[in-house]
Amino acid sequence: MSRYRPDGTGAFLTCGVVHHNLALFKAPAGARPTEKGAIGLNHFAFKVESYRALQAAHSRLVEARAAIDHIVDHGMTRSVYFLDPDGIMMELFSDTYATEEEGLAYMKSTRGGAAPMDITAAEPPRAEEIPQADFTRVG
Repeated sequence: MSRYRPDGTGAFLTCGVVHHNLALFKAPAGARPTEKGAIGLNHFAFKVESYRALQAAHSRLVEARAAIDHIVDHGMTRSVYFLDPDGIMMELFSDTYATEEEGLAYMKSTRGGAAPMDITAAEPPRAEEIPQADFTRVG
């Protein structure tokens, strides 16, 4: 596990190297299965090779008139979230750090986040140094 919420509402699981292979979240009270953010699958995520590849994929999604939901910098990844034709959330992401170990270290040592970003701009700088903190428990 690379991060979890002590109240049991969420956990990011890792096989030991990648910042996370699977993220699990408890459905909110009153969630309904046919609405966005409801019980069931939240989203699928697919890694692309670079920020430039993420920009190119975003351009193709826009050209195809895909429903772009949001675009964010998570710190260890940069992500484009969009809806597939069935309304299922999909994520394309590129890693921020050169190695999986650095991405995992970043995730474990920061609070995490999702800062909105302009995918058409040059790649944002990444944190030069990974903080020495323990945020495996958040919330």
